[in-house]
Amino acid sequence: MSNDSNNNQNNLNLRKHSSQVVDGVECAPARAMLRAVGFTDEDFKKPQVGIASTWANVTPCNMHIDGLARDAESGVNAAGGKGVIFNTITISDGIANGTEGMKYSMVSREIIADSIEAVAGCEGFDGLIAIGGCDKNMPGCIMGLARLNRPSIFVYGGSIQPGKGHTDVISVFEAVGQHAKGELNEIQVKQIEEVAIPGPGSCGGMYTANTMASAIEALGMSLPGSSAQDAVSQEKQDDCTRAGEAVLNLLRLDIKPRDIMTKAAFENAIKVVIVLGGSTNAVLHLIGMARTVDVDLSLDDFVRIGKETPLLADLRPSGKYMMSELVAIGGIQPLMKRMLDAGMLDGSCLTVTGKTLAENLANVQDYPADQQIIMPFDAPIKKDSHLVILKGNLASEGSVAKITGKEGLRFEGPARVFEGEEGAMAGILNGEVQAGEVVVIRGEGPKGGPGMREMLKPTSAIMGKGLGQSVALITDGRFSGGSHGFVVGHVTPEAFEGGLIGLVNTGDRISIDAVSREITLHVDEAELATRRANWTRPAPKYTRGVLAKYARLVSSASTGALTDVNLD
Repeated sequence: MSNDSNNNQNNLNLRKHSSQVVDGVECAPARAMLRAVGFTDEDFKKPQVGIASTWANVTPCNMHIDGLARDAESGVNAAGGKGVIFNTITISDGIANGTEGMKYSMVSREIIADSIEAVAGCEGFDGLIAIGGCDKNMPGCIMGLARLNRPSIFVYGGSIQPGKGHTDVISVFEAVGQHAKGELNEIQVKQIEEVAIPGPGSCGGMYTANTMASAIEALGMSLPGSSAQDAVSQEKQDDCTRAGEAVLNLLRLDIKPRDIMTKAAFENAIKVVIVLGGSTNAVLHLIGMARTVDVDLSLDDFVRIGKETPLLADLRPSGKYMMSELVAIGGIQPLMKRMLDAGMLDGSCLTVTGKTLAENLANVQDYPADQQIIMPFDAPIKKDSHLVILKGNLASEGSVAKITGKEGLRFEGPARVFEGEEGAMAGILNGEVQAGEVVVIRGEGPKGGPGMREMLKPTSAIMGKGLGQSVALITDGRFSGGSHGFVVGHVTPEAFEGGLIGLVNTGDRISIDAVSREITLHVDEAELATRRANWTRPAPKYTRGVLAKYARLVSSASTGALTDVNLD
């Protein structure tokens, strides 16, 4: 048998879902459709690999991904497959933040997962590559791949370069608060605005995009190094080309997402997120991703793992350095090698290379001796997790705080209550919020918002106003990865569901204790009983369209805010 015949037979063996467009007269219409988009007779014999591109010009995070998708397609084709590019959506949190439009952000994660499942399920792709570059499209891509459970790889679009003066998008948000305080004039704010975001790539700190890229690599669903590459670089183009080859290898080995995304792999991902000082959104997304593959991951796992895992990375928003600077010293691979050698990671977990995590890390070199970004294990920034799961009467199902220790470990003060983000933002900027208070922003949960907006504008305004050390903030919404300060989000049950956060009055005392992991409303039970008796559920803010549908279907933030778990 000739080599061509061998290759054709090998390809036929890998073609598990696309065979309906190959054999028999009845498949002629399907073949005709594919001929129109460039298929040849030989292509019909090859495994088809769908390439989900999140390209869009609505955000710099994704503006370059069309080129990366073509690189991945070339890699697939060179390895003996047939790449087929299709698009899914993305939105821009940075543009929508603080507006009604931000309610669509978490919704977009579900739409992305739905659309990847729909396109790949319909077209019968044998394998998949998904390329994402922003907060929600990364977990959305993983969830879509996981639902289908066909050999798959995720590729991160890469991180942006720093703006002039070591600025980034958070610099602009905080400049607004500095303007309100009188420290910056409008011209100075505009000067920061003009230089902070110089080109393509995801926001430059250890914000949600870089957090989730790192988590996905640690999970084993990206090629080694994918999470720590500049968006515009030869390394990132090569990453996409290699992904094309690697997905064909996964087809040959019949390795699928559920083989990789195990409980142990998720625990590896959580540990890497903690060590890096990652975003609170990682809690929401990792639980959602795990539940998509029927892995039982909960807030309790973050508590258990967090007690034994230190914060080591001096990265923004609470630290000094940007992702591009971590990229320059080797990314997260040396960190993971250190963690593996210290017994912190399960090296037996399978990855998209077809090898185990330990095999991938075997020859990784350590960081340069003079680097100052990753602290040693014996001198951590914080000896345990900055992601603190708080419970108590104010969050009986849990809440998520981001406390690095720089903000202090305990806060108590009178509540300053706002119904929604807009009122809180006005109250912060006009001086209504005073030092010593606990800002309460409610009605922003998954169902009540709907959509669980992130409170980046209020937290940035607090920082810009110089209140970062003297004000706490709690919400049933969530935070941007760029938020920092004494902040607690994902308070569940949310106000719309009758949670206690909906019964707080301005002036009530609230305590937040990161050591005992408690968040408490100090109001006696008799008074709370009266308030409960007088409480009525707010009317839904939307009755038609995707936001109304999301509000009806979405689960609690404590279970990942999923829309495909309440369908039975």
